[in-house]
Amino acid sequence: MIPLSSPNISGNEWTYIKDCLDTGWVSSAGAYVGKMEEDVARFTGSPFAVATSNGTTALHISLLLAGVRAGDLVLSPDITFVAPVNSIKYLGADPVLIDSDPQTWQMDLKILDSFLSGETETSSRGCYHLSSGKRIGAILPVHVLGGLCDMDLLMEISGRHGIPVVEDATEALGSRYREKHAGTFGLLGCFSFNGNKIITTGGGGMVVTADPNLAKRCKHLTTQAKSGTGRNCS
Repeated sequence: MIPLSSPNISGNEWTYIKDCLDTGWVSSAGAYVGKMEEDVARFTGSPFAVATSNGTTALHISLLLAGVRAGDLVLSPDITFVAPVNSIKYLGADPVLIDSDPQTWQMDLKILDSFLSGETETSSRGCYHLSSGKRIGAILPVHVLGGLCDMDLLMEISGRHGIPVVEDATEALGSRYREKHAGTFGLLGCFSFNGNKIITTGGGGMVVTADPNLAKRCKHLTTQAKSGTGRNCS
C-alpha cells in the first residue's frame, strides 16, 4: 500500500504532548493553542488567526461570518475535497461548482467571470442569480495541492459583484501569490492540520482574517459561544 500521506511525528513533539497532558490542557485552550495562533498569524502575515477543531469547522464558521445564509448559492471549484461542499450545506446554502482550469487545477476564472456577468445581476441588495432568484453568498476558491489561481483577478471579479471571498487554503500552508500568503486575500482564509496536511496536530484547523471584529466573533463561536472564564479540559 502506498499511503496518501504519512505524518512525521518526531523531534520535540513528544515533549510538547507530554507537557499538554501534564498541565491538563488538552482541547480548545491552553498555552500551545495561543502560541500556534500567533505563529500562524506571523507566518501568513495575517493580523489575526483563530484555532478551530478542524478544517471543516474553519470553513463552516468562516462562511457563516461572511454572511452566507440559508437559500444562498456559494461558488466553488469542481476539483475539491468534499469538506467545502459540506460546509456550504451545513448553512442551508447550495454549492455551484465552477469548472477548473486544466492547466492549474484551480477554479477557472474565465468561467467564473462569464457566469457572474451573464447569469447574475448585481445591485445594492447584492448579487442574485437570475434564473433561480437566489443570492450569491460567497466565492469559495479551493487552493488544491497548494496552488492558487490568479488571486488579483479573482478579487477584482468578487469586488465588481460585491461577493465576499472565503479561501479554502487547507492544502496551501506556505504557498504565496505575488509574495502574499494563501488565505490572506479574501475576507477570511481557512487552514487544516489534519494528518495528511503540511503540518499536523492530528486534527485542528485555523481561520485567518484582517478584520478584528470577525476574529473576535470567530473565537467566540469556536469556543462554544459561551461567556465568562471557565476552565475546559474535556
